[in-house]
Amino acid sequence: MKLKVAVQMDPIAKINVRGDSTFALLLEAQKRGHALSYYTPEQLSLSGNDVVASARPLTVRDQEGDHFTLGETKREHLANYDVVLLRQDPPFDLAYITTTHLLERIHPNTLVVNDPAGVRDAPEKVFVMDFADLMPPTLISRDKDEINLFRAAHGEVVFKPLYGHGGAAVFHIGPKDMNFGSLYDLFSTTFREPWVIQKFIPGVKHGDKRILLVDGVFAGAINRVPAPDDLRSNMVRGGAAQATDLTPREREICERLGPALRERGLLFVGIDVIDDHLTEINVTSPTGIRAVAKVGGPDVAALIWDRIEARRR
Repeated sequence: MKLKVAVQMDPIAKINVRGDSTFALLLEAQKRGHALSYYTPEQLSLSGNDVVASARPLTVRDQEGDHFTLGETKREHLANYDVVLLRQDPPFDLAYITTTHLLERIHPNTLVVNDPAGVRDAPEKVFVMDFADLMPPTLISRDKDEINLFRAAHGEVVFKPLYGHGGAAVFHIGPKDMNFGSLYDLFSTTFREPWVIQKFIPGVKHGDKRILLVDGVFAGAINRVPAPDDLRSNMVRGGAAQATDLTPREREICERLGPALRERGLLFVGIDVIDDHLTEINVTSPTGIRAVAKVGGPDVAALIWDRIEARRR
């Protein structure tokens, strides 16, 4: 089976091929003989009823510093493609949301992975609240009185922006922390949205697991251990990836999430779990494929393409 595949992603010249999950998906697609085209979100348009993109043929190589070749730009009707990979990174803002509205017009005749309506309706720190019993105590609010009630009940907390990503602007606040007032003022002026306030989990020092699910089924995992002087375990913030197995509770979390992910067409998802507590469900552009492979885990890219090809038969 030879598929015509387009990828909507951030500039390919700037990616880190050693850790980039989109690049892993492109390598696997090319290995299977699929024809690849590339465009960035700014090159996506809606002309009348036609979803078009200024796309370029793409070939990829697993060679740092020389990892891609692009052909000539051509105006492409995305309805003529078999698959579009929706792989741009957050921020999850109105620009991102607009691309989901456009791509929704061609899905599922052209299979968009992940389903654009599913992505739009499942913000990573909001959708997860459907499973509050699997999470640490969590509040989404910008109301100071409500936040103070939460702090009084739970002591140490973590503050983070609702639509933040990559560990940016994550703060640990103690029960009588004198920085709280200044942090509240900073968040109030920086973010229009509510914020996430979550009970601090001391076990984060032992790692934050990134667990990958393909079509709602566990596919691989790594344990991301933060640097000694940092709260955040994101690998872009200095976290180190380690091989790991799932605990019984983590397997339960995967089983609970599976049906909801399949119902929303979220074929490739990464969840974050700290000390057996679910904290996020990443659906926009999940990472971890290459990190899982580096520690001897499954070939998640191959599992994803197996599912995509099955849906195109």
